[in-house]
Amino acid sequence: MSRILLTGITGQVGQELQHTLTTLGEVIGVDRRDLNLTQPEQIRRRITEIQPDIIVNAAAYTAVDQAETEPEQAMAINATAPTAIAQAAQDLGATVLHISTDYVFNGQNHTPYLETDQTEPLGVYGKSKLLGEIGVQSNCDRHIILRTAWVYGARGHGNFVKTMLKLGAARSQLNIVADQVGSPTWSYDIAQAITQLLSKSLKDSRIKGTYHFTNSGAASWYDLAVATFAEAKQLGFPLKIEQVFPITTEEFPTPTQRPAYSVLSKGKITAALGIAPPYWRDSLRKMLTEWSSISIEEEAKLQLIAAHKV
Repeated sequence: MSRILLTGITGQVGQELQHTLTTLGEVIGVDRRDLNLTQPEQIRRRITEIQPDIIVNAAAYTAVDQAETEPEQAMAINATAPTAIAQAAQDLGATVLHISTDYVFNGQNHTPYLETDQTEPLGVYGKSKLLGEIGVQSNCDRHIILRTAWVYGARGHGNFVKTMLKLGAARSQLNIVADQVGSPTWSYDIAQAITQLLSKSLKDSRIKGTYHFTNSGAASWYDLAVATFAEAKQLGFPLKIEQVFPITTEEFPTPTQRPAYSVLSKGKITAALGIAPPYWRDSLRKMLTEWSSISIEEEAKLQLIAAHKV
């Protein structure tokens, strides 16, 4: 069994990986309290102490708009840290799996992006993630880069789906961008794909390099919002939302220019794993079912705490 170092354990994908990776061996999870990703020497020293066979880097600076005003922080976590991780892994002969993003592309394609397509990030976040990819590629022979997109999940910090549920419970109408298209992707499916890919790589040295993984199909943010409300209503979520209106990116400006089209091709990873990724709406339904259960459990805990205080 392998010894696996997992960074970013409090994130959406990291929390799922803490469970799925146990099928491969002992998982040693670290977060920002255990490992300061802005300190390359600390990263190398900690990895040398742990002596992992596999390092899964699920940690990232993901505040896309904030990165424009905090470029040094974004670069430190998304570019310098993965490079230091790769260097330490190379010294140990370990495998690195690094999670990257659709933001390395400019969004001008009209067909799904291949792993070999030209990269051209539009903002600081995308540039920092691309530099992280280059750092991993250049410094560790045994590496896998997994690009994903439009991530949401029941665990971890806020995401678009959770935001929609919150807004839909408070408002009757919403305006949602309809001219940005991608593939909504459940964090659990990403964790499963990573675990399966690493399992394959332990038996087949040809499983390396860059792969794309998202859920199958494509949608706009508007499509995802409408689907979220439809599925949530069927599950009994308390929603006030009655109407969702499609708007353009120009009508909802943000500090960072986002890719207009960032659907990623899944052909390579489908061939490697022997199975296509689940369809995005099927996974959305499963995530909302899980989130409903988690919410009920949390409410029960709060009521229990309140009862004890009386």
